[in-house]
Amino acid sequence: MLDRDVDPQLLLLRRQYMQLFEPDFLAWPPPKFLKGKDVQKWLYRYMFDQSRNPRLPPEGYQMHVLKQLISKIEKVAGNPEDEVSNELRECYTSFMTREVPSEFQAAQEKAYVTFTCIAEKTLDGADNDNYDDGLEPTISLLEQRHLVSGSRTTGFRTWEGSLHLGSYLLTGAGSRLVRGKNILELGAGTGFLTILSAKHLNAKHVTTTDGDEKVIKALRENLALNEVDDQQRVRAETLMWGRNLKETWVEDDCAAHPYDVVLGADITYDKVAITALVSTLNGLFDFRPTLKVIISGVIRNPETFQTFRDECASRRFAVKDIEFEPKPMRQQKALFYATAMPIKILSITRP
Repeated sequence: MLDRDVDPQLLLLRRQYMQLFEPDFLAWPPPKFLKGKDVQKWLYRYMFDQSRNPRLPPEGYQMHVLKQLISKIEKVAGNPEDEVSNELRECYTSFMTREVPSEFQAAQEKAYVTFTCIAEKTLDGADNDNYDDGLEPTISLLEQRHLVSGSRTTGFRTWEGSLHLGSYLLTGAGSRLVRGKNILELGAGTGFLTILSAKHLNAKHVTTTDGDEKVIKALRENLALNEVDDQQRVRAETLMWGRNLKETWVEDDCAAHPYDVVLGADITYDKVAITALVSTLNGLFDFRPTLKVIISGVIRNPETFQTFRDECASRRFAVKDIEFEPKPMRQQKALFYATAMPIKILSITRP
């Protein structure tokens, strides 16, 4: 069945589920709707059937959600035994009769997280809910959501700043920054923005970087997972900020694929690293004076974010806010992320 032919309530539930949305806050359709035989068949087929979906969430998470689903159906069923489909009951029984890792245990391991990459509404005011093959465009990543490596990197999971910037890049105005352009990403982490640019936004070439070799290794796995590991289109390398870029692989790469846009998300949270980051941006401007830098970040510490602005000002960079407010989580329909703290997107140039 094509996604565009499915009830929107089910698609929203599946998008949240595949992104490992907190089970207690899933947008469940009404129980009477869930009771339908065709609905239950669809739920099993597209949310729990491993043979059809090799990149499902961890089993502990699946079991938690399936338990909630069965409970909701039983509450409105005349005869619970008859109302819940055999497929769903057998699936739950299978989880119960074998040792399924708890959600806490699973959080320490690599897990598939799948993001649905659809613009809810472009800045031009037009809905963008059509997709060529009738299936929703996605990015699947292997993440370790609770792992921070010894170098203090947070690059093993996708953070809110990346998802907010991704939401913007999926709009008409945002996609024009990427389409047909040579992109450099700094602090790429899991590679979400890199893969979005290469797989769904038609970037000409993407060079993706991070300062941690283990993160780069995991990032390359995610590139292969999404079939964008062709080195002619996407290159992944380690890059330490603050070092002279001249006569390095960066200078050679910029000559081969002259950078048009630099992307960075959730890379301004560490006050210690800001001077090195801005120094690297300055070196990139030396290579490409017309470069545009787009930085997204959650304002966890206003003083730290202001330090980044001040450092940019000291280099005489022009810094402008891009007006793109995140929707409250309950109103989000594709990429889901917390918005309790402010999230900013900055456009930076060097006049």
